[in-house]
Amino acid sequence: MTTKYILALDQGTTSSRAIVFDDQGLPVATAQQEFPQIFPAPGQVEHDPEAIWTSQIATAREALARAGLAAGRAGDAEAIAAIGITNQRETTVVWDRTTGAAIHNAIVWQSRLTEPICAELRARGLTDTVRARTGLVIDAYFSGTKIAWILEHVPGARARAERGDLLFGTIDSFLLWRLTGGRVHATDYSNASRTMIFNIHTLDWDDELLHELGIPRAMLPRVLPSSHIYGMTKPDIFGVSIPVAGMAGDQQAATFGQACFAPGMAKNTYGTGIFLMLNTGDRPVASAHGLVTTIAWGLPGTSGASHSDAPRITYALEGSVFVGGAAVQWLRDGLGIIHSSTEVEQLALTVPDADGVYLVPAFVGLGAPYWDARARGGILGITRGTTAGHIARATIESMAFQTRDVLDAMRADVAGTSGADHQSDTASQSAPADQSTTTRSSEDLAASNAFQMRTLRVDGGAAVNNMLMQFQADILDLPVERPRVTETTALGAAYLAGLATGVYASEEALSTQWALDRRFVAAMDPARRAARYRGWRRAVDRCRAWEEE
Repeated sequence: MTTKYILALDQGTTSSRAIVFDDQGLPVATAQQEFPQIFPAPGQVEHDPEAIWTSQIATAREALARAGLAAGRAGDAEAIAAIGITNQRETTVVWDRTTGAAIHNAIVWQSRLTEPICAELRARGLTDTVRARTGLVIDAYFSGTKIAWILEHVPGARARAERGDLLFGTIDSFLLWRLTGGRVHATDYSNASRTMIFNIHTLDWDDELLHELGIPRAMLPRVLPSSHIYGMTKPDIFGVSIPVAGMAGDQQAATFGQACFAPGMAKNTYGTGIFLMLNTGDRPVASAHGLVTTIAWGLPGTSGASHSDAPRITYALEGSVFVGGAAVQWLRDGLGIIHSSTEVEQLALTVPDADGVYLVPAFVGLGAPYWDARARGGILGITRGTTAGHIARATIESMAFQTRDVLDAMRADVAGTSGADHQSDTASQSAPADQSTTTRSSEDLAASNAFQMRTLRVDGGAAVNNMLMQFQADILDLPVERPRVTETTALGAAYLAGLATGVYASEEALSTQWALDRRFVAAMDPARRAARYRGWRRAVDRCRAWEEE
């Protein structure tokens, strides 16, 4: 039988990647290209949408060539079964429907530009409404306030949007629109759930939230299942028309790629940020401890619904840490103590431990479970004996400590306990009483015994760092499992596209393809574990609310 291939486009925060996978889920060829980061002011991050597009197409063509699937060559149209897209989430692009040109730089998920808009929404008493309908907290992280800012600050944008001349999209939508020559303006349920204007219960854009933010519905994409044939690429892009058949936000795609299909399964991705996601099944879990409730993915089919085309929605709890691997990039680009990110482990191993040094990478504030936009980064515990090795080690350990923060909050949510005491007042509010009755409470989830996290599956660039993985297991007191294929974000997009086109038969079949590379088991003395984490919490406390109002 002829091998079928899936081209996965993995559009990340600092680089665009493309990976060709075969029908066994194994990577065949990879290409990657970084693109410029734009920092207009402290705490603000932007991207040039054209740089995103050109870098993504360049890597796609390069990966196909490396796989021996040259554009336009006879037989390749049949060999490339589909394209799957996964993307940095929440990053917002608004473009002209006719010309396809963006009217402003893409505002990146990390950017704190729209915090004043968020403060205004909170002051208007919308915190509970936003959480109840979207599962999210009011924060500049999400797309809604970014759209509102662009419409307000780009001359004439609001009038053009109301006429239907402008389109909004997260990066998946932008790439899909370009790939199909402007024929398809759509997104999937996972990306829509990150915008702060999508109702995760009704599965539709929320008219009240659109009104509060002044966003015309006409500029919004159609929301479709994550595994779905959205449209065909223009023939001149790859030499053949290829179906785009899978889309999911990067963390949801990674969860799918890790085969976390059952409630209680969880993965942690170490990328630019750090993202811990727990599958909670077919009903959303309301967080009272600083996490967000989100849609993991939507698949075609029914889930007890009255109409046959209702999607099967899987929900998740997620903790989003804004700065993970980006802290290592700062060591490279900001401090210059390493020349490449891969050198950080070697530098850290020049010392036996961090010697009481903690690095809190709150460069753009703190995300889950704190949601503190005023926090700023700090290095605590420095002495005359502190070396670059100690700082490198503290940087690596900060990723594990932040994961512990999120996991503790997650355990509290599903166990119905009082939870960690270090979140902000806004983030720690319970879900309001009028929340949809389809929401599963933490007590329900605990009683159903659905949450039984026995291991944590890991992926992302920093997952290859053995020192980090061992320290992660030590500080969590939980086994950490690294798969053989660590590019699970791209793999998840490939799986979704392959399911829609028949390359892969089912989720059950995909589960059998997951293979373990290495298992890290906790070896740290419990007293030392507790002391190290207490030190981390003290360091975080000193960095919180640093920026003045």
